[in-house]
Amino acid sequence: MKVDRALVDRLDAEVVGRRRELELLVAALAADRHMLLEGPPGTGKSTVLRSLADATGAEFVFVEGNAELTPSRFVGTFDPAQVLAEGYSPDAFVDGPLITALRDGALLYVEEINRVPEETLNVLITVMSEGELHVPRLGRVVAAPGFRLVAAMNPFDAVGTARISRAVYDRTCRLLVDYQSAEDEAAIVEQSVGAGASVLDETWMATMVELVRRTRSHPEVRIGSSVRGAIDATAVAASLAEVRGLPASSPSVGLDAALIALSGRVRLREGVTRTSEEIITELWGEVFGRRTEGGGQGKAGAPTGATSSPS
Repeated sequence: MKVDRALVDRLDAEVVGRRRELELLVAALAADRHMLLEGPPGTGKSTVLRSLADATGAEFVFVEGNAELTPSRFVGTFDPAQVLAEGYSPDAFVDGPLITALRDGALLYVEEINRVPEETLNVLITVMSEGELHVPRLGRVVAAPGFRLVAAMNPFDAVGTARISRAVYDRTCRLLVDYQSAEDEAAIVEQSVGAGASVLDETWMATMVELVRRTRSHPEVRIGSSVRGAIDATAVAASLAEVRGLPASSPSVGLDAALIALSGRVRLREGVTRTSEEIITELWGEVFGRRTEGGGQGKAGAPTGATSSPS
């Protein structure tokens, strides 16, 4: 991959609010560096890389990081039946995603790398240092030109994550990918919902984005929602309005949509006695106001199944 300002311009038109990140990613990959994208879920890490791979025609090998990603699943293994018939020949080896990316000179994208077992990460350290891997009974596999590792990780305190060793950090360039601005997130919602957004005005969608952003700073919430929560809440509100025969901006429609879209996404702090539904209802009242179904001022009607009203 070469440095190409026109490429960044094209990607910038497709990926909302990520100009700086795109510039840095393109520059680092052109400089033959491995990359670590670090940031909360839903901040567009995968979107940025997939868009880059599509725009450049680069081969893209995706690996989902989890505790079950053992070295043999990552690297590859010999097929037992073929070994019995032919012995340990190269034809009996079934390539894993790492070997596939090495042979093809592809971008190897490891999602949520800080969920990967340490013994599997140790394999990557050798590859990043030497540009090759020695596999017992198979031999030496050298990285073809174009091979890069791009790994993504959530913050360390996310559930199921572990600290990444200094050896990994020392062999990668780290790019922090944080939440976008409120304006960018509103544009993402409108773009993602598409035709469904026609029944909702821009002000309403921007207010839903504000609700989602407030979950990230609420004192009782440990992990708030990403922009995906606003996308889902907006899409559900548009559909729920048709089911109930009410305007999409009706308080009960918007609140119920927010509850089902956000209640499972937020993680409360230890010792908090309130439910996520109660906190979302409180935030909804703060950003949308206490309006009645008729549009006047007053206390919003409680949604179906709600246990409390805005305080």
